[in-house]
Amino acid sequence: MQRLTVVLASTRPGRTGPVISDWFLELARDHPGFDVQLVDLAEIGLPLLDEPDHPIRGRYRHDHTRRWSAIVDASDAFVLVTPEYNYGIPAALKNAVDYLYWEWAYKPVGFVSYGMSSAGQNAVAMLRQVLTPLRMTPVSPGVAVPLRELVDEQGALHPTDAMSSAADAMLAELARQVTALAGLRETDSVPDTVAG
Repeated sequence: MQRLTVVLASTRPGRTGPVISDWFLELARDHPGFDVQLVDLAEIGLPLLDEPDHPIRGRYRHDHTRRWSAIVDASDAFVLVTPEYNYGIPAALKNAVDYLYWEWAYKPVGFVSYGMSSAGQNAVAMLRQVLTPLRMTPVSPGVAVPLRELVDEQGALHPTDAMSSAADAMLAELARQVTALAGLRETDSVPDTVAG
C-alpha cells in the first residue's frame, strides 16, 4: 500500500476546509491502493520558517522540522485541500512547503481546491508553479469546490456527482504516477542528513 497524505492547508478559525477534507477522505479511503492519512497544518503548527540552514542541506535544528520532514518523507503521494486567499495560496501552506526540499521530490500531488468565484483555481495555478521546481508531479483532474453553490449557511457540504467523479479520477492518476515515479525516487541522491 502506498501512503497518501491529505494536507488540510487552511489554519484560520472558522475554516471550511475540514468539511471538504472529510468528504474527500471518505472517498480516498475506499481506494484500494492507498493507505490514507490526514495532516492538518493547524495541528502541525509550524512557526514561520525558522531553520537557519537552507532546506537543500537537510540539516534541521528544530524538532518541529524533523517531525514534518518525517511525515513528508514517508509519504508517496499528496492531495492538498486548499482554499484560495486573495488569488493565491494560504501562507501556512507555502510555509510548510518551504521548510523542506528533498522530501518532496518525485512524488505526485493532487488538488482539492475551494473558494468563491474561482473555486480555488487561482491557488492551484500558484501551487503548480511552486511545486514543480521541487520535482513534484501535479496531476489532473483536480476537484474544485465553489463554496457559494455547494456549502450551505450551516457549513454543510453538498457534493455533486461531478466532484466525486473528479476525485476518483484524481486518485486513479495519483496511483499511476506513484508507480511511474518509483524508480526515480529509488535512484535519487538524498543527503545522509535527510535519508538517515
